[in-house]
Amino acid sequence: MIHASGVSMDLLEAGPDWNATSDAEVQALGAKIYELEQTLIPHGLHVVGRGASAEERADLLAAMAVAKGKDLADCDFAEIDALLSIDHELAAIVAALDGRYIAPVAGGDVLRDAAVLPTGRNIHGFDPFRIPSAYAVVDGAAQAEKIVARHVADTGEFPESIAMVLWGTDNLKSEGAQIAQALALMGARPRFDSYGRLAGAELVSLEELGRPRIDVITTLSGIFRDLLPLQSRMLAQAALLASTAEEPLDQNFVRKHSLAHQSEHGCDIETASLRVFSNNEGAYGANVNQMIDGSTWNDGDDLADSFERQKGFAYGVDGKPQSQIKIMQSALKGVDFACQNLESVEIGITAIDQYVDGLGGISRSIARAKGKAAPVYISDQTQGAGKVRTLNEQLSLETRTRVLNPLWYEGMLQHGGEGVRNIEGAVTTTMGWSATTGQVDAWVYQQITETFVLDPEMRARMARLNPKSSAKVANRLIEASERNFWQPDAATLAALHAASDDIEDQLEGILQAAE
Repeated sequence: MIHASGVSMDLLEAGPDWNATSDAEVQALGAKIYELEQTLIPHGLHVVGRGASAEERADLLAAMAVAKGKDLADCDFAEIDALLSIDHELAAIVAALDGRYIAPVAGGDVLRDAAVLPTGRNIHGFDPFRIPSAYAVVDGAAQAEKIVARHVADTGEFPESIAMVLWGTDNLKSEGAQIAQALALMGARPRFDSYGRLAGAELVSLEELGRPRIDVITTLSGIFRDLLPLQSRMLAQAALLASTAEEPLDQNFVRKHSLAHQSEHGCDIETASLRVFSNNEGAYGANVNQMIDGSTWNDGDDLADSFERQKGFAYGVDGKPQSQIKIMQSALKGVDFACQNLESVEIGITAIDQYVDGLGGISRSIARAKGKAAPVYISDQTQGAGKVRTLNEQLSLETRTRVLNPLWYEGMLQHGGEGVRNIEGAVTTTMGWSATTGQVDAWVYQQITETFVLDPEMRARMARLNPKSSAKVANRLIEASERNFWQPDAATLAALHAASDDIEDQLEGILQAAE
């Protein structure tokens, strides 16, 4: 009965029925359900000029306790509760427009650091000479070993090369933990001068490291490039130091691959050791998300081309960009897996399309370079000690706890048309993961269809609030079917087309009435 229930809810694969010897399977299913129950999700959208309600404050304080690994009863949140109950932002906006002084505060994630409250202050980010912090160096090293261990457990192989996507905002929230993670994978650490200021990178000895140096290809967001130039040069220096270290190639994969690049391209070792890539100065994004949103792509190569064209600028130890698409392609050819950290409970990989743009984009380029897809991992750092999931596991988790969760979508719908637009964005982003990685299960599309389109009451409600976005939800699901991301049965597909036509008719009627 347990197995049959799990299969009916797409938590388990169909197969032989469980029996009295299936204790391990039952326990694993119990752990999966508990993870769903404990997952933190945002409720609705933030509204400027309105303090949090008592119910919203209770939920947020409970989430803060979970993030700290404590029970709510053991936390003294009275002051925080009071700060959340009052709107501090509207008055601050008016004061700013009047040209008056706004008190400063270091930015961050409220679940991790309540010192960001009250909101409405002039947020500043960081001291660039202190990133990564001492704590981030330790935490990043631990997360590096955790993600390697997950890959070894899944494949039985130790990785030689990893592709990481680094965001500026996430590194500010974590004091540079992802930067430290990339360094630790290469067997390096930040080097500080006698005044405690960041001065570059240095290698950790192989004896201290206790494993081979792993090659790391980092793709930086445009914000990272702008905010953290010292850290960009530090990552480039770490790769160059590893590439020139006279060490056995089976213990230094960075050098192994750099020598191969040098031979392939006939370049110097400095060029062959380039591992830090981003946009050219003044440019942002890979345009992969925009192509998916506009349906302006034919196949995965179109998406890979856009990613490499936009993100194919290498940043070396001098910090100056140079177009090096060929070097990037050579580096991606050897990547064993791609990964990105998830730092904020407020957003997920289905909530905003920038994850598809960066991590999805590089995954598509890796698949083309290798001739096959590489695993993709999400290192979830939103609570506790963190957990590494496959992209498929993270997508399934977020689909169940957000997109298909009445708590989430009702929270969105209370904001009217904007809430519907956010639901549509989640559907489009989900299809974006299919386009770039193929890691979305068919049940995800089926359940989204049944929840938002085939339910007459929900369809009418969404169409009334935002007919344009409501129509895009239906059309996006049809597009996913046409691109073979899922294969609905004939009845479902016919109902989906009928629902789409119905919404389009309503939208046309609204437009005619407006004219």
